[in-house]
Amino acid sequence: MSGTSLDGVDGVLVDFSVPVRPRVLAQAQRTFSVDLRMDLLDLTRPGVNELERAACLSRTLSSLYAEVVHELVQRAGQGDFPVVAVGCHGQTVRHRPEQGFSLQLVNGALLAELTGMTVITDFRSGDIAAGGQGAPLVPAFHAALFRHPSIPRLILNLGGIANLTLLIPGLATRGYDTGPANLLMDGWINRCLGHPFDPEGRWAAQGHCHPALLDSLLNHPFFQRSAPKSTGREDFSLEWLEGRGEWVSSLPLEDVQATLLELTARSVAAAVQAECRGHKGAELYACGGGALNTQLMKRLQILMPEIWVRCTDELGVPAQQVEALAFAWLAWARVQGKAGNLPEVTGARHGVVLGALYSP
Repeated sequence: MSGTSLDGVDGVLVDFSVPVRPRVLAQAQRTFSVDLRMDLLDLTRPGVNELERAACLSRTLSSLYAEVVHELVQRAGQGDFPVVAVGCHGQTVRHRPEQGFSLQLVNGALLAELTGMTVITDFRSGDIAAGGQGAPLVPAFHAALFRHPSIPRLILNLGGIANLTLLIPGLATRGYDTGPANLLMDGWINRCLGHPFDPEGRWAAQGHCHPALLDSLLNHPFFQRSAPKSTGREDFSLEWLEGRGEWVSSLPLEDVQATLLELTARSVAAAVQAECRGHKGAELYACGGGALNTQLMKRLQILMPEIWVRCTDELGVPAQQVEALAFAWLAWARVQGKAGNLPEVTGARHGVVLGALYSP
């Protein structure tokens, strides 16, 4: 299960009897209530009584995760297969690898009790303990599922943060975060219009990108860092955006949204084009909620005319299933005793079997 965005929970039930081509047996989702979303967002910033609030939200989330698990089993047909483990990423509220931690909210013991199943969670801590960023963790799964022997492929995960996986024939898998994807766009439209996200980028399409504001945003030090690198709300927040001064306060609201969309598109395109020099015929496949943003996908194709830009649906995996499927794969790797991280991606000193296990 994935809960890395502030929208809700995505879950899949997966058959890994053939690991290189896992079979999704069922899919289920739960959308966060407005109150839960706001409580989680508040906890991403320093505040009062954080420990108790985090513990209470972990219980709330775990009950929601259990509902998703029960629905998945019901949809797939209970008794037709053994559920070996539940892989649950939890909800990220702080990502501070430079300080040696990344914090995801989930009560693994409670989730095991509520489901009667083995639960695997806390996937990032092992990589960070070994000196890594703890992110991105999905490239190992992308490589297992999407690598082609002769075609350069790039997998672009557009969640709150954008991360890129490089699958170049003959080269080791690489990957890193490129910057914000939906995080700022979702935050801005929620603040201005009360909507959790901008369907298909329609509101952004009504505005115009403001070049000076865009240049100011692209001046963030993160974009100049070398991989391995990861980021989150600690770097890219509405408070950071509002620090751009009178540009934000004086522009039409939809122009700010259009500029934020262009920030995502430009930062992704810059990374892709730098990585694809010398590799002809490269293909880029997007997944995550941002892959449904028609305006964003259109801008990516315009900015990268030499790259084939499509969704992972064309590779047989719906864009909205990829992240949940990736954490199911990481749980499978934990059960198999296989390393789930890629040191060349995260910067860890060595491969690590990821995840903490809770028995019912």
